[in-house]
Amino acid sequence: MQSYKKGLASFDKGYYDLAVNDLLKVKEIDASQEVKLNYTIAESYRLSNRWIESISFYAEAIAKGVDDPDAVFHYAYALKANEQYDLALAQYRKYIGLKTSNKTYNEWANREVNTLQIVDLLKEKNADLTFRNLKEINTEGSEFSPLVYKGKLVFSASRKQKTYSNGLPFLGIYGAKINSDLTSIGEVSLFSDAIFDSERNEGTPAFSPDGKTVIFARSNSGRRKDLSPDVDLYISRLAPSTGWTEPILVSASDSASWDGSPAFSGDGKTLYFASNRVGGSGGMDLYRVNMDASGRFGNPANMGKALNTPGDEMFPYVSKEGKLYFASDGHPGLGKLDLFVAERRSGKISVENMGLPYNSSMDDFGLSSDENGNAFFSSNRRGGMGDDDIYFYQAPPKEELAENIDPLKGKNDGEDGENEVAIKTVNYFLEGVIKEKEASLVADAKISIYRISGGFEELDTETKSDATGAFGPIRLSEDTDYLIIVEKSEYLTKREGFTMYGRTIPQILLRKPVTDTTFTTEIIVDKLFIGKTFVLENIYYDLNKAEIRSDAALELDKLVQILIDNPKLKIELGSHTDVRGTDMYNQRLSQRRAESAIEYIISRGIERERLTAQGYGEEELIVEFAKTEEEHQINRRTEFKVTDLGTRTE
Repeated sequence: MQSYKKGLASFDKGYYDLAVNDLLKVKEIDASQEVKLNYTIAESYRLSNRWIESISFYAEAIAKGVDDPDAVFHYAYALKANEQYDLALAQYRKYIGLKTSNKTYNEWANREVNTLQIVDLLKEKNADLTFRNLKEINTEGSEFSPLVYKGKLVFSASRKQKTYSNGLPFLGIYGAKINSDLTSIGEVSLFSDAIFDSERNEGTPAFSPDGKTVIFARSNSGRRKDLSPDVDLYISRLAPSTGWTEPILVSASDSASWDGSPAFSGDGKTLYFASNRVGGSGGMDLYRVNMDASGRFGNPANMGKALNTPGDEMFPYVSKEGKLYFASDGHPGLGKLDLFVAERRSGKISVENMGLPYNSSMDDFGLSSDENGNAFFSSNRRGGMGDDDIYFYQAPPKEELAENIDPLKGKNDGEDGENEVAIKTVNYFLEGVIKEKEASLVADAKISIYRISGGFEELDTETKSDATGAFGPIRLSEDTDYLIIVEKSEYLTKREGFTMYGRTIPQILLRKPVTDTTFTTEIIVDKLFIGKTFVLENIYYDLNKAEIRSDAALELDKLVQILIDNPKLKIELGSHTDVRGTDMYNQRLSQRRAESAIEYIISRGIERERLTAQGYGEEELIVEFAKTEEEHQINRRTEFKVTDLGTRTE
């Protein structure tokens, strides 16, 4: 048990390699702890980017009944990385069937179901190129994000003497002299003493077109005096006599978020980077920010859903031809991060997978090229020397290509017909079925489908379900968000989103001039009756307090929407406490919490006469013998119960 406890402690501290080392030593354990053991090992492998090793442990945890639905999603992701595409498809479908409240993972899983059905077509895209592992530079550690700067190949690598508590070295920025035909590679050395902090990760530099400015990513050191608790962008300028200046924080960086992998536009006036800041599409998104002649930055702008997905978009690079390259695990790909290219065609942004041999089922990212057309990228694909390796392709001599300034604003945008490609057409449709949780089909339900644009809802289509609960086909548009509202007397009005972002079939995969494709959806509705109870997820309270937390307010807003959609419905809002404190104290506390929630709902425009507050204290526990804080918080919950259906009309 000592190894087990030690492993759990390392996991809680984020020392995932140490956690795996200790947990794998556990040979005997109580049956009640087998699920947690396997799941913690799987999560440790995932969080240290060793997805393949996680597969057997996710499978065991799921088979033994792990209660975290995200385990199924991560298991599917790992299977895809291992090229077990059929099994991955089955697990993604299983996750969708769980109907979790995780909107990001649900949208991502739906995208993956579509991708895995065309993965064989993606593998047919195979450029006649041969990439070579740059063994002169690669080690057992990590080397990635290469780019050529003034006769040197500059890259990020885990080579600092300072290490994490798990023994892995910190990342730094290094370089090695190369000649134009890549036949000679010099000794690797630190890129600059000025851009070096022994106790922080540093990497992914981007150089301005004139070579006088570098922007790179730097992590925090764990010290309280740090300006940021996460990864930020820093800028340094090349002084004629003294070299690179002391790096300072880029003003456009968000100290509360992870900002990294910067890239300059061809004219040096725009900086592209990846960030997980609030307001994005999911994980890491691509952003752009303008920089004026004096080096001042404007306000960063998200580059939109045509590029960003619920997954991660990172490592942007703007080529000499004005194309935007980046890595993503959310667009249709072979597994984990794949390399993509984005161009504007006929007024629309087109994103295409670069295919083989650029991509594999593992991470492929950090693409760049030099003035001769030689291409470099990073990958942790099988057959490498260690973790992330640098690969390169030596281009044959070719004519000079015209330079483009903005990657998504070509000099010819199709207005005069030049450089146009014959565009194949896809007609997209949606079909669905309305049903209850008990699998009963719901006929004659009113279905309203709205387009969402700029935060506004515009009615697109109205229809009704037939005798089998089915509806459609409904015509859909590319790159559009939709809202589906289902209404029927004696049922709770249901609203569900459906997005066409990420569902567009790439032109290269189309075989016919016109293709029809149909998406399906299943919408579960709840039949109403007096006394029907619904648990509000994530309505939690701090110990001994009744104030509405910000996370609870977001969930209560969902209840407000339900009450707006069902204007005759009256409810009792019930609050429950944990067992800590006396019975009388908990009764009074729960009553205050229920009343606090009611007051919040009233403040959002709901009539008071439709609401009743009821405190239940510790009378109805979910976890009867709660021990951990998490278990106590589950007992501190809020529910609503139907007290009056009212009269509803279709």
